[in-house]
Amino acid sequence: MHNHFTINIGRQFGSGGKSIGERLAKRLGVKLYDKELLLLAARESGFCEECFEQRDEQREGIRALFGHFRIPFVGNYQSCDSPLSGETLFRIQSDVIRQVAERESCIFVGRCADYILRDHPRSINLFFTADKEDRIRRISTRTGCSANEAEAQMEAMDRQRARYYNYYTTRRWGDAASYDLTINTSRLGEEGTVDLVIDFINKKLKINE
Repeated sequence: MHNHFTINIGRQFGSGGKSIGERLAKRLGVKLYDKELLLLAARESGFCEECFEQRDEQREGIRALFGHFRIPFVGNYQSCDSPLSGETLFRIQSDVIRQVAERESCIFVGRCADYILRDHPRSINLFFTADKEDRIRRISTRTGCSANEAEAQMEAMDRQRARYYNYYTTRRWGDAASYDLTINTSRLGEEGTVDLVIDFINKKLKINE
């Protein structure tokens, strides 16, 4: 892996984690992968991109375990009618994450990347949270919805992310023990949080900004 490093970001919905990741990527001169991983996984496997989008960070539950047979990552599937389990899609995406981490330094947002790359020698795992009021305000500003609607979205997305992460890993989503650094972005704001993370990265990995 040479000197390649990865920064893996977990985040509460509305915490500013994606925006902070983008700022980090710019400061470090690396690429950020989020939705792009779905396209890469689709290209690598031959399955349609919609198959990944439909199950993006969602858990199929019992059906994923018993409802489908696992099938090889071959063929060119043009629809989502093929018997793909969530576990199969997760495994394809995991392979792509490892391949990207092998060839370049980068930042991953979500996708259980911290767990998938748990054996990567130069990997830093971050989790971002924020005060409830700040999260609601950020969601409302971004989507134009009411505060009540923003709060409902916030709670639903957090449940979805927790289910996905807890199902596919041996860890607990948002548990400080699962990460190298957990930060409340309300304390320093996005730019201040980026400064803090850059300092931590430099000290841990000896990377010059």
